Amino acid sequence: MVHTLPKAELHLHLEGSVEPETMCELNPSLMAGQVRARYRYRNFAEFIESYKWIVAHLRRPSDYALIARRLLDKLAAQNVRYAEITISAGVILSRNQDFAPIYDALCEEAARSPVKVRWILDAIRQLGPEHAMKVAKLAAARAGSGVVAFGIGGDERRGPVEWFAGVFDFAREAGLNLTIHAGETAGPASVWGAVRLGAQRIGHGIHAAKDPELLAYLREKDIPLEICISSNVATGAVRRLEDHPVRRIYEAGVPIVLGTDDPAMFHTTLEHEYELAARVFGFTDDELRGIAENGFRYAFTK
Repeated sequence: MVHTLPKAELHLHLEGSVEPETMCELNPSLMAGQVRARYRYRNFAEFIESYKWIVAHLRRPSDYALIARRLLDKLAAQNVRYAEITISAGVILSRNQDFAPIYDALCEEAARSPVKVRWILDAIRQLGPEHAMKVAKLAAARAGSGVVAFGIGGDERRGPVEWFAGVFDFAREAGLNLTIHAGETAGPASVWGAVRLGAQRIGHGIHAAKDPELLAYLREKDIPLEICISSNVATGAVRRLEDHPVRRIYEAGVPIVLGTDDPAMFHTTLEHEYELAARVFGFTDDELRGIAENGFRYAFTK
């Protein structure tokens, strides 16, 4: 049933989709064992270091085109019809790379795919609001040309969302949608901060489960959480798979969508996330069908 469902993927980082085999293709001098070791981590900090290592090997627009091609082929094979793919534009800027040819190469690759693609540009929150504003300006310049949203990711504790009020005001006025990573490694206060700044979707948000008032607010305001089960287990955001609060969040009436976050790095696919929801958390076919429909309902392109 999962495969036949038309699906949308709304929480997906391009750079985290790079499979070990593709890493060796990008840099033939890498040994397979060396690469595989980079795809194992015990906590969020180790994951971030591996993510940075992967990105360091993306040097040319053609590298980005290659990883997009591999990703879009995998999405199409899973009956994913629509994807909002996050580009780590903040990382690209921090490495003094020219964003424009990279973005053009990605758009050219997406145009060849049967998957309808839109882009979200993401800033590194711990680098502060000046850095984030540079990313927001890149996004604003491409609003209406493939970019549908601006977001921030990274270390919640080292980059409180309140720093970015002015940046989000700018992005909103530029016609961009807002999605914020919150409640992944920090508590409910991080999610409260995100919704108060106008987040239309929350990346992860799982620790909202600890605050009944917050769950009620998310339900009443119809703000969905982008739930990435395998990611949360791999980074230690939840101790064990069985401890994941996805079922409690769903039963509280909060709208959810399922995503993969960084599928290659977390050894998952969107179909696998749906299968986990069914097998471990008891989601029925009808419930999974509703979650799949949410992927289109809460997309930034209607």
